[in-house]
Amino acid sequence: MSSIKSFTRFLGVLSLVGGTMIPGLAQAQVESDDPIKLTLHDWTGQLVTTRIMGEVLINAGYNIEYIQADYIAQFAGLRTGDLTVAMEIWETTGRDAMDAATATGLVENLGETGMQAVEEWWYPSYMKDLCPGLPNWEALNDCAEVFSIPETAPRGRYLGAPVTWGGFDDERVEALELDYEVVHAGTDAALFAELQSAYQRQAPILLWVYAPHWAPIKFEGEWVEFPTYTAECYQDPAWGTNPDLAYDCGKPRGPIWKVAWAGLQEKWPGAYEAIKNFNIANDEMGAMISAIDLDGRELNDVVSDWMAANESRWSAWIN
Repeated sequence: MSSIKSFTRFLGVLSLVGGTMIPGLAQAQVESDDPIKLTLHDWTGQLVTTRIMGEVLINAGYNIEYIQADYIAQFAGLRTGDLTVAMEIWETTGRDAMDAATATGLVENLGETGMQAVEEWWYPSYMKDLCPGLPNWEALNDCAEVFSIPETAPRGRYLGAPVTWGGFDDERVEALELDYEVVHAGTDAALFAELQSAYQRQAPILLWVYAPHWAPIKFEGEWVEFPTYTAECYQDPAWGTNPDLAYDCGKPRGPIWKVAWAGLQEKWPGAYEAIKNFNIANDEMGAMISAIDLDGRELNDVVSDWMAANESRWSAWIN
């Protein structure tokens, strides 16, 4: 089942101001009955993370509202308080937007989720027979035609993530003078459906793959090794192999962060502490994403199972 189908079902069954109470767990006295507004995006892992946090807060007595929002554009709502919490800001793609928002004093970084992010160009291992210089990025131009499709030939095709995710792939292609065309997938589900199809046929494919996710676990492959990211690479065109353009390096790697409207601590101090305490590991998240996207389980059921199995853990977040 695709993440978009899961997402649709998720929106159809969730309650905007309630959820599933765990029997026997006492509700805390909440500071405000106004809803805490958590943002939802368009990939399965983020829906899982957000739903877990929402269920924890519901069990603490808070009203919760889930709001679908654009990954980068959501910071406008977080600044004004129209949105309250975003549970996944990836170091790989969202750091610039996060830093700009927190610099205003209107948005607060609530710390790491516990998950470590990788997002980069990826290819199946069988492609090394056709492009033996991989994973070195400098081999890509020698193999551009190998990765081409009729619509891009003789240029290679790089299948990027939905354009709203950011990531600077178009700028990277230009700065590193790669003979490739970036084609953005319309959805997360479409991105990985194409990977599954190509892998089954042993067909050429070069695409955006991220972790935590089931794809780099299920499929044997490698991430392209670009020049190592530094902040200067993104900010100073003189840095790196291209003296005139920025982004001539790979993507950053690092934590997945939680952020919130700066008024959260004053209005809902208990929820503020609970969100700061939230922590989950890559392997846990990968298993839940796999259960939803590959095994066809309902997102709500997967979250409910995690809540039941980890009650002592998450109840400590709200005590």
